[in-house]
Amino acid sequence: MILPTLPPRTGVGFKPEHFDGLNADPGPVGFVEVHAENYMGDGGLPHAQLARLHERFALSVHGVGLSIGADAPLDRTHLQRLRRLCDRYRPESFSEHLAWSSHGEVYLNDLLPLPYTPATLSRVADHIAEVQDALGRRMLLENPATYVLFADSTIAETDFLAEIVRRTGCGLLLDVNNVYVSATNHGRSAEAYLAAFPLDPVGEIHLAGHDASVDDTGAPLLIDAHGSPVADPVWALFEQVIARTGPLPTLIEWDNDVPAWPVLRREAIAADAVLTRFAAMHAA
Repeated sequence: MILPTLPPRTGVGFKPEHFDGLNADPGPVGFVEVHAENYMGDGGLPHAQLARLHERFALSVHGVGLSIGADAPLDRTHLQRLRRLCDRYRPESFSEHLAWSSHGEVYLNDLLPLPYTPATLSRVADHIAEVQDALGRRMLLENPATYVLFADSTIAETDFLAEIVRRTGCGLLLDVNNVYVSATNHGRSAEAYLAAFPLDPVGEIHLAGHDASVDDTGAPLLIDAHGSPVADPVWALFEQVIARTGPLPTLIEWDNDVPAWPVLRREAIAADAVLTRFAAMHAA
């Protein structure tokens, strides 16, 4: 099994409107990330741009459609298309979500939560093993942003992830914004979650913006929206993680209300400053 790795630098989620700016003035960017499902066609401008970018930057392919947690077999056709994409570009990373997004023949276009039970754990582990066997490479599994908790969950999310890693040999993608969103929504401590998170298998970090609202009781409700700058509390959590681990590949996600390239570049510069500062500390 191939164990690809990204450089411990800042990355950005690639959007076509940023192609010229990214090539002309990438700043600290060391890798780009794309959603796999946007590149499953055979050709055209998307592939021409991606091939050009991969000549210069490392590549992370991030899946949103495998439905790893679904109580059903994986979609073999989707998996074959993903295999063709990875064989074509040989990305330095492939990742997916701890979520489900399909029911029967219906794709729900959302990342839905799972109860953390032994049965769910076995199913997710089996699906990850199938994906890794099909792709011939290790995948990273991303922790979710959640808005509900399941009464029948018997395993802490961090323990669930650690056991998935132990059973499958996969890595983890730590989405720090998701940690903050979930902790706020459930009235829990993001710091305590990160203290329990298995950091050794983390192969990539995600940072993103969120929307803030309140629920029907007036309690804070955060939505993982990917349409705004990274919030200050998320930056603080990110620094806590990097202080413990040293530099890790760190992506700025901005998928909605996409800004001009200089705005996204500034976010990448801010992340790079954290990586650089703690690289010096870990080297001392």
